[in-house]
Amino acid sequence: MSLEMLEKLEAKVQMAVDTISLLQMEIEELKEQNDSLANEAQALRSGREDLEQENHKLRDDHQAWQERVRALLGKMEHVE
Repeated sequence: MSLEMLEKLEAKVQMAVDTISLLQMEIEELKEQNDSLANEAQALRSGREDLEQENHKLRDDHQAWQERVRALLGKMEHVE
């Protein structure tokens, strides 16, 4: 094997090692981004659940107020 071929092979091996290193760093960045997005998604789900509970409570309150108003209107009709 000539020295020139050995140098070309060494260059290709070094390029492959550099590419692998870059890809490993990219994988780590993507894993971190994935974890961050998973945490954000969980926070959004939790927030949605809180809003759904608040919406349910407000609907119940609204229903209770409607019933009270109807009851008061019924009493007013009997007063006349």
